[in-house]
Amino acid sequence: MSIPGTGQDPTLRWGFGLGGASLPLLRRLLAAGLIDRIALPPQPGEGISAQPETTPPRANECDWAARSLGELLASEWPRSQAFVAVGACGAITRLIAPLLGDKTSDPAVVVLDPAGRYAIPLIGGHAGGAEVLSQRIAAVLGGEAVLTGASSGDGRLALDSFGRAWGWRRGSGDWDALMKGFARGEPIAVAQQAGNGRWRQLDAAQGLLSEPESVEQDHPQEAAVARRLVVAAERGDGCRWHPPSLWLGVGCERNTSLSLLERMLDGALAEQGLAAEAVAGLASADRKADEPALLQLAERRGWPLRCFEAEALNAVAVPNPSAVVAAELGTASVAEAAALLAAGPGAQLRLGKRIERPGAGERGAATLAIAAAASQWAPQRGQLHLIGSGPGSLELLTPDARRALAESHVWVGYGLYLDLLEPLRRPDQLRSDGQLTQERERCREALEMACQGLTVALISSGDSGIYGMAGLALEQWMALEAGDRPGFTVHPGISALQLAAARAGAPLMHDFCTVSLSDRLTPWAVIEQRLRAAAAGDFVVALYNPRSRGRDWQLGRARELLLEGGRPAQTPVVLARQLGRQEEQVSLHTLGDLPLEQVDMLTLVLIGNASSRVAGGRLVTPRGYPGAELA
Repeated sequence: MSIPGTGQDPTLRWGFGLGGASLPLLRRLLAAGLIDRIALPPQPGEGISAQPETTPPRANECDWAARSLGELLASEWPRSQAFVAVGACGAITRLIAPLLGDKTSDPAVVVLDPAGRYAIPLIGGHAGGAEVLSQRIAAVLGGEAVLTGASSGDGRLALDSFGRAWGWRRGSGDWDALMKGFARGEPIAVAQQAGNGRWRQLDAAQGLLSEPESVEQDHPQEAAVARRLVVAAERGDGCRWHPPSLWLGVGCERNTSLSLLERMLDGALAEQGLAAEAVAGLASADRKADEPALLQLAERRGWPLRCFEAEALNAVAVPNPSAVVAAELGTASVAEAAALLAAGPGAQLRLGKRIERPGAGERGAATLAIAAAASQWAPQRGQLHLIGSGPGSLELLTPDARRALAESHVWVGYGLYLDLLEPLRRPDQLRSDGQLTQERERCREALEMACQGLTVALISSGDSGIYGMAGLALEQWMALEAGDRPGFTVHPGISALQLAAARAGAPLMHDFCTVSLSDRLTPWAVIEQRLRAAAAGDFVVALYNPRSRGRDWQLGRARELLLEGGRPAQTPVVLARQLGRQEEQVSLHTLGDLPLEQVDMLTLVLIGNASSRVAGGRLVTPRGYPGAELA
């Protein structure tokens, strides 16, 4: 059982323009979820041209006519995450200049030209996330992100911000010195003791030096070097990223004070030299799932709370079991067992059970144990995008899919499909190739990384929800506990069926169906049953996976079944191969003379119904079925 915590104050992303002509552009970004609110310019006669009267304000749009734009920005600046401005860079710079504070705390500001061709991260490129936001905006608008930062311009990793994409929290260190040294080409040494290490495979991470895992113990003087990047659960010297790898097991008396729990946790982490940013979550017994102080602590710190049944806790071997606890709760351990159970296979106990007594004005008592997980875990930070890449051409990739690809820091898919998308991949995005027949393994890999807190794209050709990866991934996602599930979004794509129909003419003007001839996941007897039903119903039929080297007879048998079911031999058939790619071939045939040997797994077979006909090299299925009138 998992209870997610939030612990995050809401932050706004504003969009505004210096004229009414910017409103359609901003509304596109609002619809795409890239901004939360639009500030409209004053009405005509107040010095700035306003939006046309035909486009009145909608929800999430406010008029700043009652006060100046500068006043609006000043009031919203401290609590906003980002501002997207449409206008000249100079004018926007002068507007925000009085508000600028520190680059680590200022919100992101992205400037767009009125046509939406260029997205420029003006300030907050790394810490504020302006570069990432620019890339997402460019993907939605079909424009270009103009990145001028030293790391981005050279295709190198932004060391002071990249860890967020990998589900980590940034810790202490002289980050300014690290980034300036990196920009000058000085060597950067990396030591990693926790978290997902696949970021080292990034194109943008090449050139970083590795240190032995024991460098801090063996060379304490070297550990103080500023130009070191350390990925670990511990606090210390160097610039630190903290993966979510620590689980805090907590047991407490009923109605224990929140202040007692916080004092206990903060003190233990400090004593052990562990970073609070490395905490993955809290763990306890299921009888504590409604404990007020535990729930408040989870909410305040943004830590999920995982609770386990006594039987599961009692099965965990712990160094400090308690007969008293066993008699009362049915398990000899709560804190240690819960921490180890939540941390999963390979977990190590970093702190054995300790007891905290109440201080002045406090109630209750509590126990704490800390376990380190073998892998990081933060599904509340993760997102799994199921992306349909279309038939092959980047021109046929939907804007929604482009945005999801831009947001994702890991792309998982079959190598051929990833090759087609390769021109869109950035050096800071990891490509993970899979084998054609290993769909379940690819789903598992993508879901595991999303559960670690990463944003992952699981890519199919065509539409992910049509013979793609969406179904397999969703089954695995649904098998997780509700609190262990990362975000899950399916992004539609243009299917091979749609493009084949467009190339052939208009064959889908009446009822149609699709049938896959692959019997790898479906028994052939079931496929034959569906083919007979399609013939009896006189559907236009699209055949996917029609023929391969190991399955060279199924297409011939499908033709036999359709002919036996009453489909005339002169029924028109479209063979569409390599759709949307340079090798695209589309040809017209009849069911009786279908050239089976020309068909392979890169071909879609589209078979007309009784009313389909060909004229002028085009295939059409009339809207009106024989015997019926088209109103």
